[in-house]
Amino acid sequence: MENEITALFDDWNDAIQTGDPKRVVALYESNGILLPTVSNEVRHNHEEIEDYFVDFLAKGPVGKIDESNIRTFGQIAINSGVYTFTFNDGAAVQARFTFVYRQNGEGWKIIEHHSSIMPE
Repeated sequence: MENEITALFDDWNDAIQTGDPKRVVALYESNGILLPTVSNEVRHNHEEIEDYFVDFLAKGPVGKIDESNIRTFGQIAINSGVYTFTFNDGAAVQARFTFVYRQNGEGWKIIEHHSSIMPE
């Protein structure tokens, strides 16, 4: 099960590297919540999540997990830890993350995603 949950981040990371916000949004439940890294606005649905990723993907992000902590509870799985993004301009940012997934009959979908820049 842990490998399956780890692969969900790989799918998400591959989707952000396509530059297509719709590919990323398809990984979220329709009522999924995104607490994004570089925006003060909570995103509550596909339309709002896509709006965030339009700007974020334009920067060419590539993610790498530095620390992952996976827990599963039936049809709910949580992956939290630390990841680093590198961008087209050479910049990098390390952030804490939490992905909460729910298995909904179509596979695992993101129901909650929180990402925040490290405080120091």
